[in-house]
Amino acid sequence: MQYLRQSLILFFAVLLLTLTPTTIAQRADEPPRRNDFAQLVTRLSERAGYFGSDNLVSNELSYQHVLGKLTKMSVTGGAYLGVGPDQNFTYMAQIRPRIAIMIDIRRDSLLQHLLFKALFMMSRNRVEYLSLLFARPLPRDFKKWNDRPIRDLVDYFDRTPLDQKIADKTKDEIHKRLTSFAMPLNQRDIETIDEIYQAFYSDCLEVRYTIRDRPTGRFFPAYRDLLLEKDLEGRYRNFLAYESEFQVIKSMHDRNLIIPITGDLSGQKAVKAIGDFLKEIGEKVSAFYVSNVEFYLWRQDSMQKFVDNLKTLPIDENSVLIRSYFNYAYYTSVHPQTIDNYFSVQLLQTIDSLIGDYEMNGGYTSYYELTTKRSLELK
Repeated sequence: MQYLRQSLILFFAVLLLTLTPTTIAQRADEPPRRNDFAQLVTRLSERAGYFGSDNLVSNELSYQHVLGKLTKMSVTGGAYLGVGPDQNFTYMAQIRPRIAIMIDIRRDSLLQHLLFKALFMMSRNRVEYLSLLFARPLPRDFKKWNDRPIRDLVDYFDRTPLDQKIADKTKDEIHKRLTSFAMPLNQRDIETIDEIYQAFYSDCLEVRYTIRDRPTGRFFPAYRDLLLEKDLEGRYRNFLAYESEFQVIKSMHDRNLIIPITGDLSGQKAVKAIGDFLKEIGEKVSAFYVSNVEFYLWRQDSMQKFVDNLKTLPIDENSVLIRSYFNYAYYTSVHPQTIDNYFSVQLLQTIDSLIGDYEMNGGYTSYYELTTKRSLELK
């Protein structure tokens, strides 16, 4: 009888050890499997909307200007949320989140991130990634390129002509990868992904952000310029600048930890669904990159809805919004943090301060006040 009692005590002791909060968190942190990935995309998404631009690459040369401040604030880990294309990868390479969710009102954004996912999983290193993205042959000594500076990669792909055979072969492999993701894609989705891919290999480093309803010419920066931009301390910080940073993003894609969804930041479902999911897996938002979406929310009188959605996210005092401000004619005035020769300004604000201003002070009187009142000094 005593032996039975001792055995039961030992059994329950082992059971308690296996169910500690740490172990439960580790289980919750397991990467989504193939079907889980597709189901999670569907679960978190809402109906796509329209936005009149092709955001193949960023139009924000200032995108790296917040990186130093993020380091000083120790913004790291947790969950990263972001809109738009691959400038998110640069933020993620620094923050090293445990999971990332790309949310954008355009379905094309979701499809573009699936293209990126396929190419990352097909590539062993950054030079191979760019070779596939631009459909250019690899350098003869590509195995020695892991430590080459970003300018060498840019110079190589600038002078190397398109190889249509590589483009066709890569497109076929992309289609196979898309099938393996178990995503419910229709024929138009596949055609859109092909069109996005063609834009990259046709224009190569000249690919740019474009606005559909009016000509934009060369006003927006080329991808080349974005790759060769630097932070406020004069350092190359793009995720393709160093092999180690590229591998951070590749590892996340390989483990299904970058989840692209369609969603309206002021909508009824997506942001709230993200909040529910993050609470389930025990993660808080570390950073939420919103570009200048708030400008459009302000014009649509939807900022309160966005703030209400932010309230549903698990955050702490260091959770930040990364936003962009553009010094265009239709904005109120030039932003005080503007740096010479930059049309865009990158800004940081803690999420709790934005929520607090709406709860305690009735919000802001203008979009300009929204982007200046609580913006953190970056230097």
